[in-house]
Amino acid sequence: MLAGLVMALLCTAMAMFMVVMMRQAAIDHGFEQLLARAVTMGSQARLQIPDLAKRAPDQTIQIVDPAGVVATATPDMAGRPLMSQVHPDVDAFAVTHTCDGQVFPGRCRIVLVYPFHRHDGVWELLMAAPGVPWYVNSELLVPLVAGWALLVGVTAAGSYRIVSKALEPVCDISGNLARITASDLGHRVPAPRYRDELRDLVETVNRTLDRTQSAVQQQLDFASDASHDLRSPLTAMRTQIEEALMDPHHADWLRTANALLESVERMQALIGDLLQIARLDTGVTGNREAISLTELVQRELDRQPRKVPVHQHLTPGVNVDGERIGLTRLLNNLLDNAERHAESAITVTLELHPGTAVLLVCDDGEGIAPEQREVIFKRFARLKASRVRDPGGTGLGLPIARQIAQLHGGTLTAEDSPRGARLVMRLPLAPAPRQGGSS
Repeated sequence: MLAGLVMALLCTAMAMFMVVMMRQAAIDHGFEQLLARAVTMGSQARLQIPDLAKRAPDQTIQIVDPAGVVATATPDMAGRPLMSQVHPDVDAFAVTHTCDGQVFPGRCRIVLVYPFHRHDGVWELLMAAPGVPWYVNSELLVPLVAGWALLVGVTAAGSYRIVSKALEPVCDISGNLARITASDLGHRVPAPRYRDELRDLVETVNRTLDRTQSAVQQQLDFASDASHDLRSPLTAMRTQIEEALMDPHHADWLRTANALLESVERMQALIGDLLQIARLDTGVTGNREAISLTELVQRELDRQPRKVPVHQHLTPGVNVDGERIGLTRLLNNLLDNAERHAESAITVTLELHPGTAVLLVCDDGEGIAPEQREVIFKRFARLKASRVRDPGGTGLGLPIARQIAQLHGGTLTAEDSPRGARLVMRLPLAPAPRQGGSS
């Protein structure tokens, strides 16, 4: 529609330009004819003033003597005032255009004032010709309007067809997108054959749908796994309570309460991990500050004793820019994982590499097979050995630790080790403080 309107405006502007040019050409032609007649009549009037009363009625002429009095005029100008009050130089002429004046009421005229010499002084020949209307004449107006209407119509029809043809893929894209619902994210928009902007748009939409489907599937899997892990302790608690209520007088309530407390603690840990996952998924983090990673690791190792010995090799002066609570949670998750799998010892090493802080947490347990080193970072994923050693685990510790590392611009990976598991965290170092100086 917009293209058609633009083309219609262009056609209208072109038609108006043609009318203006033709009108100007008609005015120039009329003036040239008027001037030619004035030169001829002026030459004759130098010898003898003609009797204009006998002229044809279609001519409008006045001859004025040196005193400014009309000496003779055509019948239509008899007894009328001067057609023009302009008095040009002796060797020049003047042209005026007047409409609806005292001399020509309701009409437009082109008036030429042409001076000529006689023995008694300078006389003036005033000649008038009809003015040219804005449409020039009816013979030109009718075909011009018809041509304009035809051109606008053809342009509008062509623009509509072109725009409709160009928008067909957009309509197809809209139709396909309308069929995509939350329960049918597997549908994709067919890509056009030609490589153009629409094809780029379709490919971008399909990539967005791929990411959306992946995110939705991840949330569905997360909800399913969370429901399963929450259902297990609840089922155990219900079974223990029902067994105790079957014979309340002989039930060992202390043993039942201890069993229920273990299930409650497991649920509490799982809910805490789920809340942490939700915070990390939304990108919510605490205040970032410059932290001495060396002191943070040392403090956590001294604060909480472990069931197996912890050997530490900490490089002093390792500073990172991060959130203290999140990094503490990351470290404890790595230590808890190592403690569950260690046979006799855990080794914690903090190294300073160019631009990077590297934290290694190693145990001397059964280790992690190369094909499973990414599996352990998936939510609720637990290897067989982990389920045997710690049936109450949630399978969220390492995924949370990796997500915290990534939010700090770092990485967390499982790497080769001669024995046991070797988890490596890398974080960018904090920028060095600027040192001021005087010149």
